[in-house]
Amino acid sequence: MPRIPLPSHIPEGARLVVRVADGIDEYSGRPQFRDFVGHVRSWDGVTLALTRDASANGRRPAEDVAIDARTIVRLKPVPERPKRRVQPEQ
Repeated sequence: MPRIPLPSHIPEGARLVVRVADGIDEYSGRPQFRDFVGHVRSWDGVTLALTRDASANGRRPAEDVAIDARTIVRLKPVPERPKRRVQPEQ
């Protein structure tokens, strides 16, 4: 998997989508990937500490993850998720 050039500085609090290599599918032989969307806690050039966003449907809570830089395939800033409006009771 080709490595992308990673930035030397990523600001704390930035919201990113990070795609990491997750091995090879044993049946198809194709590479597998996993995406993480969340806010940066720290970046030292070796490990990206990220607070992963909770899923939009509420099934997965927010969690802290550490991502090894050697597994990062793509890194992209993304805007904040829109605030959900609360529907008034009728």
